[in-house]
Amino acid sequence: MKNKVEEYRKQNNEKQEDLANIVGVSRQTIISIEKGKYNPSILLAFKIAKHFGKSIEEIFIYED
Repeated sequence: MKNKVEEYRKQNNEKQEDLANIVGVSRQTIISIEKGKYNPSILLAFKIAKHFGKSIEEIFIYED
């Protein structure tokens, strides 16, 4: 699954650590999500989307 987490994080001038603290995960988790190596739980996806004021679909792109 592709995502735009890094794009929106940089638009907000936030560090990976800042976002991690806001949504309650480690910086390593944010790194893994941004690299597409980890798919977040639905709860974490909602937290990230809410933080950016976006829908989950705007941030996380499912591809077959």
